[in-house]
Amino acid sequence: MRIRGHRVLVAGALAAAGLAAGIVWARRTLVLATVEGSSMEPTLRAGDRVLVRKRGLADVRHGDLVVLMPPPEQVIRRRPAPRWNIKRVVALPGDPVPAAVAHIEGVSRVPHDALVVYGDSPASADSRQRGFFASDRLLGVVVRQLPARTPPA
Repeated sequence: MRIRGHRVLVAGALAAAGLAAGIVWARRTLVLATVEGSSMEPTLRAGDRVLVRKRGLADVRHGDLVVLMPPPEQVIRRRPAPRWNIKRVVALPGDPVPAAVAHIEGVSRVPHDALVVYGDSPASADSRQRGFFASDRLLGVVVRQLPARTPPA
């Protein structure tokens, strides 16, 4: 009986250690973001929340929703944290530059360290106005949309 109890105790300790390791992994690789603005409507609306997995450019695919820091000239220094942009990937390094961006950048292929991203709303400020987004400004890929927070009653 004592051996059996010891096994249960060891199994419980291993499960707790696994849970703790899972929490550490999640905190290092996942970010919860709340959508502000209308650039991704109708896909995402202000107040929607998304779970973002931190990823590098090699893990990004066409059509992915990605979270990026805005271009440096768009960053407002007085805010305590950067305002992230959520956009859809239209072209990756080596792809032909879409016509809506080619007139801005003047090259035929997306450079190795850049992305072309559009918002789903026609009124979005994205690569059509800003040109390429630098890949070193990429936070990650949206992996799930979560329910919007409901304000407390």
